[in-house]
Amino acid sequence: MGLNLQQQYQTAARDCVECGLCQKDCFFLQQYGSPKEIAERGLRADELLRESFECSLCGLCTVVCPKDIDPALMLRDMRIRGREAGLGEFAEHRGILSYERWGISPLFTWYGLPQKCTAVFFPGCAMLGSRSRRMVQIYERLRENISGLGLVLDCCAKPSHDLGRRDFFARNFGAVKEFLAGNGVRTVLVACPSCYRVWQDYGEGMRVRTIYEEFARGGLPEKLQSPVTVTVHDPCAVRGETGIHRAVRELVAGMGLEISEMKHYGRRTVCCGEGGAACYLVPEVAGNWTKLRAQEAEDRHIITYCAGCTNFLGQLTRTDHVADLLFEPEQTLAGNIRATRSPLTWLRRLVLKKNLHRLVKPDLAGRRDRSGRVKISL
Repeated sequence: MGLNLQQQYQTAARDCVECGLCQKDCFFLQQYGSPKEIAERGLRADELLRESFECSLCGLCTVVCPKDIDPALMLRDMRIRGREAGLGEFAEHRGILSYERWGISPLFTWYGLPQKCTAVFFPGCAMLGSRSRRMVQIYERLRENISGLGLVLDCCAKPSHDLGRRDFFARNFGAVKEFLAGNGVRTVLVACPSCYRVWQDYGEGMRVRTIYEEFARGGLPEKLQSPVTVTVHDPCAVRGETGIHRAVRELVAGMGLEISEMKHYGRRTVCCGEGGAACYLVPEVAGNWTKLRAQEAEDRHIITYCAGCTNFLGQLTRTDHVADLLFEPEQTLAGNIRATRSPLTWLRRLVLKKNLHRLVKPDLAGRRDRSGRVKISL
């Protein structure tokens, strides 16, 4: 089967004790059975390969497993096998794949590397369009402490990664990594948890850090005059990164806000509903995650650090991005911050790209060509 999927099936079938911990809060496993049942059916046939695309890939099952089984990895690799077997093509994914394709196109990509650039800010796709002005503010704040900081507008190709498009992901993320490493960049600062996951897992020697860790290290923000109680939603892409969880809470608490945790947080956080692109195939199932999060938040204002989570959770309950809180705290807490929505996000990205050359003053600039490779353009 490749990718040791057969071995993963055998391990899950042998070691899973069907304790029910992974199924307790997982709507996918409640529908399709325990990891043992899934693995045993997988050993007999490929019947579950299509269904694996309904999993959020959030990883909560892996964290709670007392036998150290990794059902999330098994299901992710089932998707790769599904695509190889011709069972992983869904019309419902055309939108997200089109979004990714435009994100890595010559029109929307740009690399600006000043002299002696060893670190870059890699904002990620979602915040570039929804919060383009915020991205400029973040870059300007970061370079106060990081001389020669570069800026990259590009996509890490995580949608393809999660949808089992192994070759496409490797080729397109590899092009980003090769260009940056080949031009002396050793550190990547990210705003997006999904981008963090990709760089951490596939960066191969590149150091990755979130802007939240950087800001917390550089000093806490000023306290608000009218502190309130909030709760923090940790995106599932970084559920195991306790340093990031801590940095975000230090920033929020440093503003004088009181944090009241939900039942699921940190390593045991739950998905917002967008994870693994399951929301496109089974929105009613994925929506259960969003409902669960809204129920756990009760009447508390959610602060998160993922643009996707902010959008999904914001459909049911008050949710804001921590970047908005840091730069416009009073307006954010008053509910006066409005993120840009599609299709205007594309226009914002084009305007941002047009103005960045003047802001960054690069010694070397680049962008993708039509083949997906990153080429010097200056």
